[in-house]
This record gives sequence, structure tokens and C-alpha cells, in this order.
Amino acid sequence: MSTNGPRFTVPIPVAGSPAEDAFYAYAQRSAERPQHRYWLHGLLLLLTLLTTTIVGADLAANFAALRPETFDFGGYVKAWQNPSYLLGGLPFSLTLIGILLAHEFGHFFAARYYRVNATLPFFLPAPTLIGTLGAFIRIRSVILSKRILFDIGIAGPLAGFAALLLPLIAGISLSKVVPGIVARGDLVFGTPLLFHLIEWLQFPGVATGNLYLHPVARAAWVGVLATALNLLPIGQLDGGHILYALLGERTKYLSWMFVAILIPMGYFFAHSWWVWAVLLFFFGMRHPRIVDPNPIGRLRTWLAVLALVILVLSFTPAPVN
Repeated sequence: MSTNGPRFTVPIPVAGSPAEDAFYAYAQRSAERPQHRYWLHGLLLLLTLLTTTIVGADLAANFAALRPETFDFGGYVKAWQNPSYLLGGLPFSLTLIGILLAHEFGHFFAARYYRVNATLPFFLPAPTLIGTLGAFIRIRSVILSKRILFDIGIAGPLAGFAALLLPLIAGISLSKVVPGIVARGDLVFGTPLLFHLIEWLQFPGVATGNLYLHPVARAAWVGVLATALNLLPIGQLDGGHILYALLGERTKYLSWMFVAILIPMGYFFAHSWWVWAVLLFFFGMRHPRIVDPNPIGRLRTWLAVLALVILVLSFTPAPVN
């Protein structure tokens, strides 16, 4: 996920013209050099590694004993009493952090390619179901055109999705067939279409409710969920940036519509959609005012279609019940 900095309202010259090249060169030279608080990024990353490893250790212990997935704070007590308990959680935490890093550095390197001032990833450690609230970068300078906004917006989901495919395949291959295991747990996790496809290939004829996911597969599941959430075509989410680059100011009406759709989804599928609707309504609807007459081009339009395909493969209406 990325958050935007200042708005930009100066018209951009016609694509391919010498005036456009000169304009970009001037704006890039005048951009502030990025200043990174390395100690803060490193501290948040280490804390997130700790919280996700504690969650992963519980997942690994339950998986080894064929106990249903549960959520409590017992892992923090066990880790304090016996630090070696954490070793079992590393496959989950390192996989998850690797996927999140790929996503955020996709944004970061795309921003640096265009000399857009962007921070390094900020991780958010938290005692949640997955041990984190995710990660984000902050863009601190102007974005010069719809094409640049599109490239920065789509780079994260593409990089993150590519990074999760191998752990997903490997994790499902390490999973176990345990009849009725999902129904016995306190939590029921939704199954995206991508998981259905991989499970069907590796465990043909086995119902999803009878497959106990390995912690690496669960980490990939979190990555798939994060990809789907970021690709929702709303406001400052990555999907919102992609849609804005395609449609311009008309996107705001679609963002309102998609936020409104989250309300009945919260009633019929999962109450967490109401939380997302409130957060996006109050904090995630603004876009940078980019005045750019140049279309993003055919290649980027096809990449937008690819992003839609990834959203369909990754989305589940009831992530956790």
C-alpha cells in the first residue's frame, strides 16, 4: 500500500514532445532527496518479525498436533518462557514478511525509477490474527503523470503476487488431509479462487474443509488477502490509483460506489468489511489532482486487465469468520 503526498495541478505538455522531456527533467532535479529514518524502519521490521513469528509458532504447533487453528495470546507467554518456541514460527513469519517486502519494494523501486520521493516500507506490528497490520510506504513528492501514478500503483501488487506463488504452491503441497478440520476450528478462513485451483491440482477430490494448510500456505493466504484488499478500486488503495490513471476524476464516483458495496458485504459475509468501509470513507478517498492529457497507453491498459484478473483470483467475500 502507498499513501500520497502533495497534490499536483500544473498541466503536463503533450506526450513525446521536447517540452514534456524538459518538464520531467526539471521536476525531477528539483525533487527533494529522500531522507530515511533507517532506525525506525529497522525497529518496526524487527518487531513485526517477532509478532508474526509468535503467531507462526502457534500455527506450527497446532499443525504438528493436528489441532484446529485458534487465536489467543498464549503464544506470547510461551515465547517469553521458552524463546526456542519461536523457531517453529519462522517459516510463517519469514514467508509473510518476504511477500510484504516484495509488495512494498515494488512500489518503492517504481517510485525511485521516476525519481519520486518515497519512504522505505513502514511495517506495523500488532497482536492480531497474523501478527501485523501490514506495511506501507509514503510518497512525499509530486507524481507527475497518470502513467507514473499507474506504474507506481501496479508495481506493488504485481511484485507481491509474483513473490507469493512459490510459497503458495510449496505450502499447499506440505498441507495435510484431515477430515472436518476446518469446521472444528474457532476461525473459518475464506478460500480464494487461486487457492481452490492450486488445491485442486495437488489434492484432487479433496474438499477444502478437509485440508489443513501448512503455516507457509497460511502466510501465502495472508499475502493473497493483502493483494486483494490493495487492488480494490477505491481511493488511495493500489486499485484506486490504477483506476484513477485510467479514468481520471470519474474514479471518485466509482470509489463512492464500491465503498457503499462494502456495507451489505459486511452484513452478508464478514463484519470486517464495515471497518474497511469506515476507514476508506474517512481516510482513503483523496487522490492527487493530476492534470495530464496523455493516455496511459495500450500496454498499461493490458496490465490493468491483468490486475483485475489477480483481484478475481485473490478475492474472497468472507476472509475470516
